[in-house]
Amino acid sequence: MPSPEKIALVTGAGTGIGKQVALALMQSGFSVVLAGRRREPLEAVACEGADMGVRSLVVTADVSDPVSVKALFASVLEAFGRLDLLVNNAGISSPAVPLEELSYEDWNKAIGINLGGVFLCTQEAFRIMKAQTPSGGRIINNGSIAATSPRPHAAAYAAAKHAVSGLTKAASLEGRRFNIACGQIDVGNAATDRTERMKTGVLQADGTLAVEPTMDARHVGSAVAYMASLPLDANVPFLTVMATTMPFIGRG
Repeated sequence: MPSPEKIALVTGAGTGIGKQVALALMQSGFSVVLAGRRREPLEAVACEGADMGVRSLVVTADVSDPVSVKALFASVLEAFGRLDLLVNNAGISSPAVPLEELSYEDWNKAIGINLGGVFLCTQEAFRIMKAQTPSGGRIINNGSIAATSPRPHAAAYAAAKHAVSGLTKAASLEGRRFNIACGQIDVGNAATDRTERMKTGVLQADGTLAVEPTMDARHVGSAVAYMASLPLDANVPFLTVMATTMPFIGRG
């Protein structure tokens, strides 16, 4: 008897880490809902999935907008009838300026997407996972090593990611009785468009500029696929995957 279809939703799935996570999940047998703000890159990922013979659904959404998030999850239910895995990946950086120069608008934007988006999507996932038959599911949040070892001039990003760690723990606790497992992956220097600047030098804690090593973002996808492969009676609460020689342990 064939195994039932497994349904995953990945936010920020069109590029970078989100794309690699979505592809890794497709290779693992998930049908994937690809969510993001721009349709074109999402469609490109869906085409790669189609080449593997995997079913996917493209939905444009803004995770910081409650109305858009509700519509996203309604689309998941309409298309697939259930949700087995949510990967909260969507996120942005804030301007790399001293804390006192960061505008409140930029602060709110970073918090709204990096933290508010995780909250809104987790809420909707809980509602679906508690009500579906069989009940339960898994949520994996994209945190950051910056939550505990921030970079200079990244106050909003560090604050949001630190809060995501707390939300991961809270969701893990509240999800127990409903068979909802929640974990987090913290990533260091995955090679994406956002880390291109590391090839020429980025600001260090001592005020110097230094070139930093990166790793293939596909390793993040593989790590998330491993977390997602576990049965719901097993969970990885926190996992860190990083470029081996990047300045993290001992940073600052």
